[in-house]
Amino acid sequence: MIQITELPAVHIVHNYLINPTNPITLNLIGAGGTGSQVLSTLARINQALLALDHPGLQVNLFDSDCVTEANLGRQLFSHAELGMNKAVALIHRFNRFYSMKWKAFDYNYSKANLYRMEKAKAANITITCVDSPAARFEIANMLLQVNRQQDVTKVNQPLYWMDFGNTRYTGQVLLSTIGKIKQPQSQKFQPVDNLPFVTTLFKELLQQASADDGPSCSLAEALTKQDLFINSSLANIGSSLLWQMFTEGMLFNKGFFLNIKEFISNPIPIDYAPANNGSDSGMNTAIAA
Repeated sequence: MIQITELPAVHIVHNYLINPTNPITLNLIGAGGTGSQVLSTLARINQALLALDHPGLQVNLFDSDCVTEANLGRQLFSHAELGMNKAVALIHRFNRFYSMKWKAFDYNYSKANLYRMEKAKAANITITCVDSPAARFEIANMLLQVNRQQDVTKVNQPLYWMDFGNTRYTGQVLLSTIGKIKQPQSQKFQPVDNLPFVTTLFKELLQQASADDGPSCSLAEALTKQDLFINSSLANIGSSLLWQMFTEGMLFNKGFFLNIKEFISNPIPIDYAPANNGSDSGMNTAIAA
């Protein structure tokens, strides 16, 4: 009797990310604990891509918050930047350091600010480092809306959404496609053209998650909410997934769950679909704002 084995699921990255005609456009939403760390990894990815004769990245950073004392130490800000807008402070610093022309927007990526964004409202890749489920659901709707607009071209066509979220010691990163990405035929793999949004895959868990309970007054207070290294750990491992997209073009995992207290990292396979909207994941505490 012949045993039929299921082919391994894979996602072939959109060819434009591998052979673009212009720098890949990327919207980074949130410049706080995780966002500031992700921006640092994006700058390193950009330099590496340029060295490989790739056009690199053109990043837009969105955040309406200003730097406070509580941000120093856990986030990438200095005393000299106290009172400055987070996005402006980071972009100015990284542009000077790497001789880039990335852009800062001192307001949130939201429907209320849609009229101010112009072409920056659409990008090939959107990365969210936000602190509330409500923001995720709003951004999800905006990405779908922007993708349907007639003025979208290859230069700013929305292709992927990567979401970062964490609690004190745990977190997750999840990559999604914005619509379906056409896949080649394969006899060795099972290509997957649609990677669901985090707001679809873990909808009920996000709805149950409590939003951030407000800003901290000191670094010590902030550390009772988020461990010192949870943000940088997520940023580095999550950015390695992004780097894999650019350099290998083939993904067998679309993200991961991370627990830095127990030193555990579990990949999220491309075809992962939790039963009962995530209640069987075994790491529900990682699905967080």
